[in-house]
Amino acid sequence: MNRIRAVAVKPAAVPAPFGADTLTEAIRAQVQRTIVQIANEELSAFIGAAAYARTEGRRGYRNGTKTRTLTTSMGPCEFAMPRALVFEGGQRVEWRSGMIPRYARRAREVDATLIGLYFGGVNTRKVSVALKPLLRESPLSKSSISRLTARLKGFFESWQSRNLAGEGIRYLYLDATYIGMRCAGRYKKLPVMAAVGVRSTGEKVLLNLKVMGSESAAAWEDFVGDLSARGLKKPALVVTDGNKGLALVLERLWPGLARQRCTVHKLWNLQSHVPRHLHEEVAADFRGIVYAEDPKAAWAAYGAFVRKWRRLHESVARSLEEAGADLLTFMRFPKAQWKSLRTTNIIERLNGAFKQRVKTQGLFPTESSVLIVLFGVVASGMVRLRRISGFETMAEAPTEVVQALAVA
Repeated sequence: MNRIRAVAVKPAAVPAPFGADTLTEAIRAQVQRTIVQIANEELSAFIGAAAYARTEGRRGYRNGTKTRTLTTSMGPCEFAMPRALVFEGGQRVEWRSGMIPRYARRAREVDATLIGLYFGGVNTRKVSVALKPLLRESPLSKSSISRLTARLKGFFESWQSRNLAGEGIRYLYLDATYIGMRCAGRYKKLPVMAAVGVRSTGEKVLLNLKVMGSESAAAWEDFVGDLSARGLKKPALVVTDGNKGLALVLERLWPGLARQRCTVHKLWNLQSHVPRHLHEEVAADFRGIVYAEDPKAAWAAYGAFVRKWRRLHESVARSLEEAGADLLTFMRFPKAQWKSLRTTNIIERLNGAFKQRVKTQGLFPTESSVLIVLFGVVASGMVRLRRISGFETMAEAPTEVVQALAVA
């Protein structure tokens, strides 16, 4: 009886989804050669002599190579890292590259990509799957992300205490958003206060983030006082919502400061005084004020609003009068900038990005973990702070204070 011999059959190779990428492989080979060249040039400069050169005053001697793998934007590159024994402090020690750290496994741009994905809300497992074609066999674990975020934490702490005197801030936006976190063993939604500045060039910059227990006057005094203590000078304009405690703090810190009340927040406040069927009518009358062509037309519309709603619903008129001239401060500045100055939209969009990010996160264990993630959203480029509308007119000086017309 013939016996059937089992023959191991090697499975056919599964073709790459996009075919053979010969261009990428060629580029990867060039990257590999470039890394070796950079390392050798750095070593030669440090020693003071090229390979095999005999010179006086050299600082050490080459000592072979060691195989290293560094994951770059083109994938893992294996290369021969030069080694050397150098003289430091009268002793012979092993040379360490400043460009390619001893224990580095990924180039900085790859680390930046990993951090960007993580702070964008992608967990470690999904990062591994998404970057598998790039990382290949390069190890990526939760500890890898932890080490990267620890590095970012150090950067955040130095950023949070940096001197602001050289920022050249012309406009300042202040607001807070509430985010859930663990506090003293209990889940709480606490305000994360944020400050965004606009430089004299029109560029926006995140100045500070801080978790506080409430939005009280004392909390805002601590937050804004810290900005001042770090060198922030009195800005030409501060844009805020209607928080009365914050208004008092700003006036006490910077007497005579020009302040703009966010017109969107004020509209919501006006509408809260009337039934829903009157919301659109209130909005239409209000838009006639804040979208007027010039200050004279704005104050004429302001007077008409007060007279009308004093008859129909007096609390609406009183609410508008409470805002006073702070509602139209933006009109002192160049008209091209009005869109950016009449509301806190600049910082509200940032807060919206923060909210979107925390949806993908479990419970934050500490206040600092919240701040690291929110800071990472900006630092990793997930949110870009572009220049304000009308930045070309930043050099123009504001006009005199707009005076309200008398309301009969």
